[in-house]
Amino acid sequence: MTGNLSLAAAEYELAIASRLNPGPWVEHSRNVGLAAKYIAEASGILDGEQAYILGLLHDIGRRNGRSALKHTIDGYDFATAKGWTDVARICLTHSFPIKDIHADIAEVDISQEQYQFMENFLNLIEYDDYDKLLILCDALAVAEGFCPLEVRFIDTARRYGIFPFTVSRWNKTYEYKEYFEAMIGRSIYTLLPGILKSVV
Repeated sequence: MTGNLSLAAAEYELAIASRLNPGPWVEHSRNVGLAAKYIAEASGILDGEQAYILGLLHDIGRRNGRSALKHTIDGYDFATAKGWTDVARICLTHSFPIKDIHADIAEVDISQEQYQFMENFLNLIEYDDYDKLLILCDALAVAEGFCPLEVRFIDTARRYGIFPFTVSRWNKTYEYKEYFEAMIGRSIYTLLPGILKSVV
């Protein structure tokens, strides 16, 4: 799925990125990877190691420094240059619970050409299980560990504000949660160690 990319290579790339641009995004990425791994393994369908790799590198565009929407296209370009097409895809899709670039909460800090490319990319694909999984896990993980969706939603709302499509984004993420819970036959929260610590 991730072509010539091994887990060791993914961890190496994240380590390099963490030196280029240190910050909580690095531990967030590790926790996204773990959440994706746990859910994928419990599904009996998805590949746990591949899910972990995608989680580790979903924010790899942040290696270029502080950015908003730009980290998605930077990650796409970086992974594409390496030949990691599935990582590149996740770098773009993970920020869009609703598959519409106009329903994004980040500052638009990219060129018009990049924006048009991303819009076309999203319009031309259908989300697969890995897209849905990484969108979900991005909302389940913070630098300190795992958290219920509501905690992450409030955190992002406090930082970015409320938009006309905010609740729709939340609802779509809940749909992905319910989708994977139907797949594994239980709450995904039972798979994430220490998740209740985030609400006490």
